[in-house]
Amino acid sequence: MLPVRLDRADPRPLGTQLADQVRRLVLDGALARGDRMPPTRRLAAELGVSRSVVEQAFDQLLAEGWLEARQGSGTWVAGGAAGRRAVPVRRRTPARERDLVLLDAGTPWVDPRHQAVWRRAWREVSTATPPRGYDDPRGLPELRTLLAERLGRTRGLAVDADRVRLTGGTSAGLRHLLAVLPREPDDAVALEDPGYRAAAATVREAGRAVRDLPALEPVTDLAGCAAAYVTPAHQHPLGRVMPAADRLTLLASARRDGALVVEDDYDSEFRYDVAPVPALASLDREQVAYLGTASKAILPSLRLGWTVVPDRLLDAFDAHRALTHDAPPWPVQRALVTLLRDGYVDAVVRSARRVYAERAPRVVAALAPHAELAGPVAGMYSTWLLPQARAVRVRAAAERAGFRVNLLRDYCRTARLDGLVVGFGGPTDDQLERALDVLVDALSRR
Repeated sequence: MLPVRLDRADPRPLGTQLADQVRRLVLDGALARGDRMPPTRRLAAELGVSRSVVEQAFDQLLAEGWLEARQGSGTWVAGGAAGRRAVPVRRRTPARERDLVLLDAGTPWVDPRHQAVWRRAWREVSTATPPRGYDDPRGLPELRTLLAERLGRTRGLAVDADRVRLTGGTSAGLRHLLAVLPREPDDAVALEDPGYRAAAATVREAGRAVRDLPALEPVTDLAGCAAAYVTPAHQHPLGRVMPAADRLTLLASARRDGALVVEDDYDSEFRYDVAPVPALASLDREQVAYLGTASKAILPSLRLGWTVVPDRLLDAFDAHRALTHDAPPWPVQRALVTLLRDGYVDAVVRSARRVYAERAPRVVAALAPHAELAGPVAGMYSTWLLPQARAVRVRAAAERAGFRVNLLRDYCRTARLDGLVVGFGGPTDDQLERALDVLVDALSRR
């Protein structure tokens, strides 16, 4: 008798239950290729069902190729492993990993006082009429207009809405740009080192080599590079603002060597020591492609970003997006229209900036006696230089206490820098205080 059990309380038809269980027996190796199935009449009697139930299940499995009918000799197993009967493996459900409080560079503070506007935005989405077919790959016109206005107001980047393109985040924007850049056999993409790990992964997945740019040195040579990816307003993860002279040197090198500069402006609005530094793209909109994101100002899970594309790449960029249907979901774009229009984003940024401005000195005061600050503190994280072995011990202690802290070494490729990247955007005030106590205690132990 087949080891199957049909449940009449199950809402699925009995034939579907039988087919599912036979398919699982084949996949688990309990039924091997070449095994003969019981006759339908006998199996129906053993299971206490009508013969039509078994015939329905067998017909489904025959159509899928799991079983085969042999003229005059019955039904046989066609899928699975030949000549082998494996004892079904008892699968253990992995223990749920303990939730850790993230002290990372990318989890923002979200003020609960602004939830009313957030809910209103999604109510508007629910009553709006979605497009009947694929949406415009460039993004919603109203959203592009609002973003262009915001870029001019907050980033000093005067740009027409027609040059703004909505993407699934900065990595998606970088991926689309790499897809349309002219390609020579040896073209590489230059990236800051240490730098944003997702950018390096995106470049490699695009089939291009990564050339490391020392993060704190001027860029004077981009020969052989199709593009250079940089974070000039707040170098990720060392925190430096690219000096004005270095910006001009980078642009001059890019013009001379024919490389596109890709500016990732991931958290520039969260300066609390000085006014936000103007975007690099404001110096040369044809040499620089600008990447912005909703991840830090609103929520990472929105998976929404925008790219300001140089005119010479616009047509190819749009053609690639239309071909791949790679555009952010319409409901998310529609919600962001409301969040921008009704002032939610401005309010959240102001609130988060105040929180970060209050937390940053607390973090520095706690950790400065024990580690060296790698660069200016801005945004929602700080980076600390430590010997590698000590950094690993501190991270392990934090994890045992329920906190996740990243190693600086994980952001490096050829750079030899060690330490910790300590985020303070995501935790509550109480969680941050406990985390600092844990870190200080671990750092104090030699």
